[in-house]
Amino acid sequence: MKLKYILSAAVIALTAGLISCDDEVTTLGNSLVEDNTEVVIDSSFTITGRPVKNDDIQSRSITQILGSITAKEYGHFSSDFVTQFMPAMKLNTDGVGINDIDSIKLLMFFYPGDFTGDSIVPMGLKVYPLTKQLPSPIYSDFDPTGYYDENNCWTNRTQIYTGNALYNDSINALSYRTVSVKLPDSFAKSFFNKYLESPQTFATPQAFAQFFPGLYVKNTFGSGRVINFSETRINLYYKRHTTITTDGVERDTVFNTSSTYMAVTPEVITNNIINMSLSPNLLSQVENNEPIIVAPASYDVEVTFPAQDIINKYRQNGGDMSVINTLTMSIPVETIENTYNINPPQYVLLVLSKDKKEFFADNKITDEQTSFLASYNETTKSYDFTSMRQYILDMMAKDQISAADYTFTLTPVNVVTEESSSSYYYSGQTYVQAITPYIAGPAMCKLNLEKTKITFTYSKQIIKN
Repeated sequence: MKLKYILSAAVIALTAGLISCDDEVTTLGNSLVEDNTEVVIDSSFTITGRPVKNDDIQSRSITQILGSITAKEYGHFSSDFVTQFMPAMKLNTDGVGINDIDSIKLLMFFYPGDFTGDSIVPMGLKVYPLTKQLPSPIYSDFDPTGYYDENNCWTNRTQIYTGNALYNDSINALSYRTVSVKLPDSFAKSFFNKYLESPQTFATPQAFAQFFPGLYVKNTFGSGRVINFSETRINLYYKRHTTITTDGVERDTVFNTSSTYMAVTPEVITNNIINMSLSPNLLSQVENNEPIIVAPASYDVEVTFPAQDIINKYRQNGGDMSVINTLTMSIPVETIENTYNINPPQYVLLVLSKDKKEFFADNKITDEQTSFLASYNETTKSYDFTSMRQYILDMMAKDQISAADYTFTLTPVNVVTEESSSSYYYSGQTYVQAITPYIAGPAMCKLNLEKTKITFTYSKQIIKN
């Protein structure tokens, strides 16, 4: 273990880039005065980990995944979904009668490229009305059996769909793609009649769900694509009778119009029903306890963080006049080659394993004490956790720590952010609004824990008598 002493604060700034990255412990100090202040950078710590199952995730997102894909390097993945709908609280019924109802459609929107697989392969889906209320909480391994009637399919036959713009009317001028499914006219009319009879039914999603529990959308044909729908609506198409006045003359007029009267929102229950079977290669890595992340709803990595080792070395070498500066961790990532461009997840959450379920159930965001967030750095191919100082301070404040205090789970997540307003002098900042279990399509990677770099920095002062 090598130590380096640099004699002045000015030299520290000028020569920091010359310090060998291979040194496990580096000491930077000022030895021109009686009292010697040193900055110790210790990167001698190691981390271990293993894959753990993550097959019952609770979706906290309105993103809905539909499709099926098989990749020999990844495995087989498929997803259907069930969902409730938020109704419009007020319907425009002026000049509209029951016989003016033309049709009703389910519209599922996605952005170009927001899918995994082949955009033009034809696939099929069926839509079923739910026959009873969805449970809450609901998880990715939910079995819809008993919640719908197999003999009551609202599409009558398999609806063919693709991810290609050519199959969407006038879609080339739009920034999104649409999969459109015509629903029964009888549903449109019963929906309209219900509002006329009982508008209070539309006042809350809970009351509306008693009338209309929701839909089960099932992929029934084909394989080779998984689409992420970011928005789902139900539109009503109808005629509206009115009068217009032109040059003082009133004329009866009929408009063909449409309105969105139902939509999937964060206030209602929606859930992706995910089925995943690993490829033989990934399964072999799991059996060998290799630290791989496979998502969604497949495998996380549980790690043992060297908190006790850090505490022991600090207490042994720091002295009474020492101050902890930083604690960071950088985990190298190995991509797994595949034919469908399945990449590492964009974000991972590092959370104490004992707190993981509570973290998602309570809609928490990271606190930099027991939970931390990192994004995938494509340049360095790593996940970098840059602010773990408060965690180690909390551990040092305890009389004794146990395995529950340093056993973490690395799990992929979806992150919702918001840009703050900016002024003329200051640019806006990005704030994390929500962190939810990852359901944004297939993802996988291997963590190179053996080359993980944990860097612990502290300052200490040696007073010479």
